[in-house]
Amino acid sequence: MHDHHSLLDEVHQVIPDDELLCDLADLFKIFADSTRIKILYGLFESEMCVCDIAQLLNMTQSAISHQLRSLKQSKLVKYRREGKTVFYSLADAHVRTIINQGLEHVEE
Repeated sequence: MHDHHSLLDEVHQVIPDDELLCDLADLFKIFADSTRIKILYGLFESEMCVCDIAQLLNMTQSAISHQLRSLKQSKLVKYRREGKTVFYSLADAHVRTIINQGLEHVEE
C-alpha cells in the first residue's frame, strides 16, 4: 500500500470549501440552457430591452423575462431603467470570458 498522505493533504488544502463549490456548480447550471447563452451572445453586442431580445430570438417577452431573471440572480447580467424601459447588459467582462473559453473548449 502506498502512503499518499502528504499529497492528499496538499490537494485537500487547495480544494475550495463546499459552499463555494456549490455556488460554482450553480453558476455552471445557468450555462446549461442554450436560450440563456443566446441571450448572453446578444448582449455581447449591445445592451437590449426585453422586447428586442424576444424579437432577436423569436420568443415571447415572458419567456425572455424568465431567462433574464435567472441571469440576473446569477449576476451575469445587469440592468438599467430608462423611463418605463429596462435595458440589460453583461454584468462584467468575466461573462464573455466564460462563454468564449467554453466555446473554445467544445471546438477542440
